[in-house]
Amino acid sequence: MKINIPDYVQLTIDILEENGFEAYIVGGAIRDILLNKTPMDFDIGTNALPEEVEKIFYNFKPISVGKKFGTIVVPQKKGNVEITTFRNEGVYKDGRRPEWVNFSSNIIDDLSRRDFTINAMAYSKKTGLIDPFNGKVDLENKTIKTVGSPEKRFKEDYLRILRAVRFSTELGFNIEENTFNAGKKQSKNISNISQERIRDEFFKILLSETPSKGIKILEKMEILNIILPELVETIGFDQKNPHHEKELYFHTLCVLDNVPPILNLRLAALFHDIGKPYTQTLDNEGIGHYYNHDKIGGEITKNILKRFKVSKDLIEKTIVLVVEHMNHHNNFSEKGLKRLINKISKEEIFNLLNLQKADIKCSNKNASIDHIIEREKKVREILENKEAISIKDLDINGKDLIEMGFGEGKIIGDILDYLLEKVMEEPELNEKEKLKEKVEATFGPLKDLKDRP
Repeated sequence: MKINIPDYVQLTIDILEENGFEAYIVGGAIRDILLNKTPMDFDIGTNALPEEVEKIFYNFKPISVGKKFGTIVVPQKKGNVEITTFRNEGVYKDGRRPEWVNFSSNIIDDLSRRDFTINAMAYSKKTGLIDPFNGKVDLENKTIKTVGSPEKRFKEDYLRILRAVRFSTELGFNIEENTFNAGKKQSKNISNISQERIRDEFFKILLSETPSKGIKILEKMEILNIILPELVETIGFDQKNPHHEKELYFHTLCVLDNVPPILNLRLAALFHDIGKPYTQTLDNEGIGHYYNHDKIGGEITKNILKRFKVSKDLIEKTIVLVVEHMNHHNNFSEKGLKRLINKISKEEIFNLLNLQKADIKCSNKNASIDHIIEREKKVREILENKEAISIKDLDINGKDLIEMGFGEGKIIGDILDYLLEKVMEEPELNEKEKLKEKVEATFGPLKDLKDRP
């Protein structure tokens, strides 16, 4: 078989072979190419030692940050290429790192230490495809299967259980039965993995085409109760409300699948109703109500994301969507809509609208999103017309007011707030001279302003 390899990657292989070494594209790049996908990056395996790679690629100014693990990065204009010496490994004693790592001259040694068969292939034009564990067949059968014993492979690094779920979700593959059972049996050990590593795999699941598939696998493998116990509370939860046809868990997964793959939006979709199990009240007719579940959900979301050790910015962007998702019931005036845009931000307002559309559509089959579509249209008009939604959008500023005679201090902010209110009602007022006239008419003649402190 022939695989098309980018010129800069092939050049790297050619240079290694010209110097008497073996060189292959290995791992995920081969998997992606065989799936007709464009690899995000290319890794090359070789029997050249790190010092030899550095010497060969001296003119490329190689980066040796991973040298003790056998990896040298060769920078090129079209992209960096990681070159790693073939390795074999000793026993893993801590569920993450091998007791020892030795460099090897054998590509099979290197492939045999990899996690899944679909990632344990190598290729070069000179040799062709090397596939000792039938990874190509598993690709064709859409199967996630470990290299060798799944129990042994997962014990080496428990994160591989999450990686199995992630690959299954991203690729739409099934996890082979023995691999699945071993992952489920050892899932309790995931609690030994750092939150950062768990987070990175979990977020990749959330950003896949159908993230609900991954969440369901996590549930079946008894991983969800370890990494996200708050979500487990929604499983089997009857909302007892005629406006909701689904139990809370399946409603949540429906919303998750129906928003665009933007991280804070997917997180908000997953957590938007997470406060409901803690806020349910039943009226005299047995109908469930969930007062303040959005605010309680915001607090729960904050705690989860802090546990995942994400950035403050991501926490804030996610929480605002969770807290505001219920405002689709509000009947906003145009001024109110402008205030909402200012509160949410021009960038995030459309994420909120997408969340609301998905939330409504996943509630019951007769629910209408027409009012959200109309709201979205008005938001676009406001932004396209560059109408003022915040003080910084005014055609006048504090310096202008000081030049008019006002002293620095609270009065400046009060006047700007007043002008913003007027401009949000009458966008045509947002011209400097008109605003000055409005200030004069409201606060007194300009000649009197000069005497103000």
